[in-house]
Amino acid sequence: MRGGKDRPAPGRSYLPMGSRLLPLTFALLAVLADAAGLHHASLYLGLLAVPAAAAASFVSISDVLEGKRALLRALTSGFALIMLVLASAVREGAPHGAAVPPLVAYALVAALIAYALPAVAWVLEPVRLPRTRTHSRARPAAVRMTPTP
Repeated sequence: MRGGKDRPAPGRSYLPMGSRLLPLTFALLAVLADAAGLHHASLYLGLLAVPAAAAASFVSISDVLEGKRALLRALTSGFALIMLVLASAVREGAPHGAAVPPLVAYALVAALIAYALPAVAWVLEPVRLPRTRTHSRARPAAVRMTPTP
């Protein structure tokens, strides 16, 4: 506070970090590139997914540490990060020009499922409706009878 006047803080000029859609998009594009036979592009898409998945995982874990209800999101983000690192490592270790190891496809699909799991849990969560009071018949008030002297 300078000079007794409040100065409002300017709005944020950056996007929120840790979006789960970015690594999901990269992983999905990597699977589609593999299916189309673009294995070199799939390698780079998988590598791009790793830092995005790490950011999403770190944000989810910090949300849990802050006490927010984000345990499922943190667990699935961490698992997806592990699967994306595994897929990238196996793909890079495979001989160039050879077929893509099946473990790569399995790990990418497992990462996609891990990213989709919180959305499925949200859809399957029972809907909590606010309770409304039903109008019941009024009960008669208890009348105390006093004996007359």
